[in-house]
Amino acid sequence: MRPPAQPLLHDSLIGSAQAVPRRDAVVDEYGPRTYEELADESLRFAKLLQDEGLQPGDRVALYLDNTARCAAGIFGTLIAGGVFVGVNPQTKAEKLALILGDSDAAFLLAEGHSLNIAAEAVAQRGSATRMFATETSAAVTAFPTLEQALAATEPQPATAGTLPADLAALVYTSGTTGRPKGVMLSHEALVFVIGSIAEYLRLDADDRILSILPLAYTYGLSQLLLAARLGGTLLLERTFAFPGRTLERIHSERATVFAALPTVYATLLGMQHSRTYDSVSCLTNAAAGLPPSFHDGIKRLFPRARLYRMYGQTECVRVSYLEPELLEAKPTSVGRAIPGTKAVVLDEKGQPVAPGETGVLHVRGPHLMMGYWGDSALTKDWLRKGPGPGERMLCTHDHFTIDDEGLLYFVGRTDDIVKTRGEKVSTVEVENVLHGLDGVSQAAVVGVPDDLLGEALQAYVVLEEGAVLTEEDILRFARSKLENFMMPKEVVLLDELPLTESGKVRKGSLV
Repeated sequence: MRPPAQPLLHDSLIGSAQAVPRRDAVVDEYGPRTYEELADESLRFAKLLQDEGLQPGDRVALYLDNTARCAAGIFGTLIAGGVFVGVNPQTKAEKLALILGDSDAAFLLAEGHSLNIAAEAVAQRGSATRMFATETSAAVTAFPTLEQALAATEPQPATAGTLPADLAALVYTSGTTGRPKGVMLSHEALVFVIGSIAEYLRLDADDRILSILPLAYTYGLSQLLLAARLGGTLLLERTFAFPGRTLERIHSERATVFAALPTVYATLLGMQHSRTYDSVSCLTNAAAGLPPSFHDGIKRLFPRARLYRMYGQTECVRVSYLEPELLEAKPTSVGRAIPGTKAVVLDEKGQPVAPGETGVLHVRGPHLMMGYWGDSALTKDWLRKGPGPGERMLCTHDHFTIDDEGLLYFVGRTDDIVKTRGEKVSTVEVENVLHGLDGVSQAAVVGVPDDLLGEALQAYVVLEEGAVLTEEDILRFARSKLENFMMPKEVVLLDELPLTESGKVRKGSLV
């Protein structure tokens, strides 16, 4: 049975600490942290921030690795009445300074090994940001360490008086290109969407969720929030830099849930395996479309797992999911709207499209963002007038179609639609075809300027280890599967595709 909804995001941690205090909440590279221990550290974080002058609504930037300490920082900020701003630990000084300045962060919590970058970013910002750093092997005296500060602080923060409608998180996203924009997510939006995800994934307190995803982004963050809500265990990996180690941990820790991206699945399918991973009962894919050609290989590797094809955006965390039982019949669909929400594909006149027609996906529900931090014009473009009185509806700016049963099919993001030879082509559709060729590990298709065609399609392909394919082999296969106007004009073989910090292919870097 799913636990009752909590009004504030951090209430789930406090509730689980009371219900199952000695159960492991987070297990990272340093060892396990029980719910009792995680709650204690979170309360110390909250008290420390309050003692240092945090006011309700102040932003706290967490420039921390994927560890239990980062989890405590997230919950501690919320308990204190603040707003957490996750920052990918790979972020460089210039971008960190931009985020600190745009969010007007009052505090920055950083890893000791990233202290020089953090200090440079604070200096670039040119205004006061209180900073704490974790311990490091090098001598650090300029800033107090988190360990020392937390040890000297009692786990007794003042009640913050936070309301469910208050801002909880500021998540910076730029997609594949562009200046980062701060997505504002409230307590009530995150509480709702985590409950909805837990329901359709059929998870409970016995689940052990292994996550390689950065806590700075909503896909990774949702793994932590799911575990806390359920009273389950989060098995946290710092990165996916060592796939073999991740697989060994899935086996040794008896993980039941594994969340990943297409690039991760491509890596796993390209490896040699001496066993299957039978403890896993739930697999999820989001952030980018999963090529249907991956399905059979994933099933062989995780024979007992339900595989969920999902679609989401930072602006509402999750939009839709396909029931695993429909995977074979609807291999390219991302299913229906998550429980408690609605998703509709609209044409240029704002009317629902007929099956087979393409339009833009719009989303309704309690999980929508509050807007973009400090950008009312962008907020107005994405949050449109909804059908209900006073309702706002999210325009995803992504192109979709539906079938006769109302199931959703992702066609492409606005910049994934290329007009060539007078026809509109979804680069995602071409990529799915290329993924179907044995020996192809990853493929990305983009539009490039062409004097004759206006735009031509260019494919970038990464081969599986040991595969022997030429550019012409790939084009020959594509000709057997695609209409002439959908054919790539050129294929470029690469050792790897450029990725964003969140693991998506950075198509803007290919052209």
